[in-house]
Amino acid sequence: MKQMTKLGTLTGILLFPLLCVTAQEVHPTDTLQIKHAGGDRNVMLNASNANGPREISIGLPSEDVSVYENGLPAVYSSVLQAVSTHWRSDASLRQVALMPISETAIATGNITYAVNSFSNTGTEALRGILHYQSNHFGMQRFNLGMSGRLSGDWLFAGSIYQNFDPGSFKLRFTNYQDRTQLYKAAITRKLGHSGHISLQYKYSNSYRLDGVVELAPFIYVGDGSVKEVPGFSLGTSSYLPVGGRFRMLDMRTGKETEVGLNDESANRGQELMLNLDYTFRSGLQWKFHAKAMKSYNSFVWIGAPSVNRVSQGIEESAQDDADPAVYYLQGTDERFSGMKQNRMSYFHYGDIRSVMLTSEWLKTFSAHRLRLGLNQWYYDVTYWSNTTRFDQEVTAYPRLLSHTSSSASSAQISNYAYNYGGSEYYDGHENKLAFYLTDHWDITDRFNLYLGARAEYYSLQGKNLPFERFDRFHIGAIVPGTQQKVEPVSFSGDYFNYAFTATGTYRLTDSFGVTADGTMVTRRPRIEDYATPDYPSTAQTFIRLARAGVFFNNNWLSLTSLVSYIGKDNNRTVVNISHPDPARSETKATAFNYDIQTIGWTTDLVATPVTNFDLHFLFTYQKPTYKKFETDVVFSDGTASRIHATGNNVTEIPEILIEIDPSYTIGDKVRIWTSFRYFSKTYANLSNALYFNGHWETFGGVNYRVNDKLTLGATVINFFNQTGATGTIAGSELIQKEDAAQFRDTWMAGKYIRPFTLEFSASVSF
Repeated sequence: MKQMTKLGTLTGILLFPLLCVTAQEVHPTDTLQIKHAGGDRNVMLNASNANGPREISIGLPSEDVSVYENGLPAVYSSVLQAVSTHWRSDASLRQVALMPISETAIATGNITYAVNSFSNTGTEALRGILHYQSNHFGMQRFNLGMSGRLSGDWLFAGSIYQNFDPGSFKLRFTNYQDRTQLYKAAITRKLGHSGHISLQYKYSNSYRLDGVVELAPFIYVGDGSVKEVPGFSLGTSSYLPVGGRFRMLDMRTGKETEVGLNDESANRGQELMLNLDYTFRSGLQWKFHAKAMKSYNSFVWIGAPSVNRVSQGIEESAQDDADPAVYYLQGTDERFSGMKQNRMSYFHYGDIRSVMLTSEWLKTFSAHRLRLGLNQWYYDVTYWSNTTRFDQEVTAYPRLLSHTSSSASSAQISNYAYNYGGSEYYDGHENKLAFYLTDHWDITDRFNLYLGARAEYYSLQGKNLPFERFDRFHIGAIVPGTQQKVEPVSFSGDYFNYAFTATGTYRLTDSFGVTADGTMVTRRPRIEDYATPDYPSTAQTFIRLARAGVFFNNNWLSLTSLVSYIGKDNNRTVVNISHPDPARSETKATAFNYDIQTIGWTTDLVATPVTNFDLHFLFTYQKPTYKKFETDVVFSDGTASRIHATGNNVTEIPEILIEIDPSYTIGDKVRIWTSFRYFSKTYANLSNALYFNGHWETFGGVNYRVNDKLTLGATVINFFNQTGATGTIAGSELIQKEDAAQFRDTWMAGKYIRPFTLEFSASVSF
């Protein structure tokens, strides 16, 4: 299920400053206004997606988008349950900030930056806030939060979030690319001046079509640039068939059925959360967070392996075949001529149940701030995916094609290769039981040391289908050429994972200092690693990070400059490899275990050189490369291909990142701001044969505080109106550098830059 197109960074930076502020939980009587920690600039500005936080690059391929709410993951894993189907940065939150890598490593066992958020669970006085947002494509977003006192020490809070987002082009089979509803209700009991206890319920209902609209056709020029194909506008034209309906085979039952893209993108979740914060007379503080969640999640991803020219119904590459396929406009006897896109649909489904508990004890002893924590996280999931292939025109709102062999007796086929190559399945659970300890130690007034350790017992158990996929693959089918029946097979594992971190900061003067830190994390296979026919390696995945640098702070300037190293051994991913012969509609899901390392340098500056003017500047150089990334792929006709990416740059991750964020405040009413982000050249396939030139992502806006109750805003996204492609190029996995010249002016498909967008907002507080 993990596509190579998911690997790189969507946008962001390599390393936030070491002194990045960690969100601190605030008392439930604070205001409803969302607070952002000073170092967490623009974490919600996302040039790839309008409905979720941006992904922060640390120079490694991404695995999960980590978001925490009230001390626990918003979702246990985003592999099946996308974060934005169950969490949004909305009026239900009192605080949103960024967790440093060292904190996530110890408290959660992951090595990544994470968005950290805290819910409003009640206020002393009746308060409310209403957000409204719209854009010129017709998006409408309503967001209402209210809180107050029930009686005595009892407080309440509630919120409603409604998103009606048609995207940047219309889909003719549904009204919205994102239709999401979130409902929250919380009740809180104040425990005198010692703390509070809260119970919160959340319901989510989301239909999201990100995975079916993210690819579009273009002409790859050969110099890193692309041209639009005739009649198609990148970002504002739809590349989906008008009807949005397909036939597929349920891999659990073997029954063939017709489905619609919108219906197969449903996500529904219910969650009950308990939060306790209590300080004893001794000064010992106890934080307890627990939640139970049940959800059904589905989504569709449609790949685009190859584009081929067809003349009078026959692909030009197959003109000499003895019995070539003949293509027709679906439902007619009219032979098709033109450019044909072969596509593959992946329909993913998951029934998920999770129970998570985190307990922390905090105490200050002289120069030490100690924390002892416990995680008990349980995740139970039943997952399956169905795949099907189809063909379409290469144009906006394409018509579907059907095909047959040249023999007159053959019936026309529109969907085919059911569950062949990419279907997946597992049914089981994971359990994490971990203890962790941290210490903020002020050795002197100039020297601070942060230490952390985590010990985790991790187990998993379940069933999967370790059989090579074939046409009409399903549970109970007979493997071709054998008498063996496809039946689930058990797997299990018990492992010990650990993490350590240490950060030292020494101030040489009141303004200038040096800093260094190191973090290491280990993990073992996750349950999703058993989704394909190949059993994953159970060898330990080892991640390590080391950084060192200097910082300087005075009353108008804050500067941090760091050099860094990050490496990951025995990383696992699954890549869908297309057959090297474009006339053969075959894709093989192939598992890789590989190493990766990144060396980088980053400098971050925040300055207020004149009154009312603020400037944030960040520069990053990084060199992410694959290590030991190679394997052989054998297709059903015996064709063997070699994947060799050792020493190559990691796809989608740029070497140079620049971020410039100036803002100016006029009086106390108007704030004018912009955000410029530059991403240098990125490679679009494993061999680094194909690449995209660098590009800018731009944002700008004006916020006007009319009075204490009303604030208005206007935002422009991509105000340079850049168009072009990003990510990887579908079907290009086997293209080598020596073959790159053959792909000049070649029609391909891939991701694209979010188009020019005007957004408007209003916030009313009461």
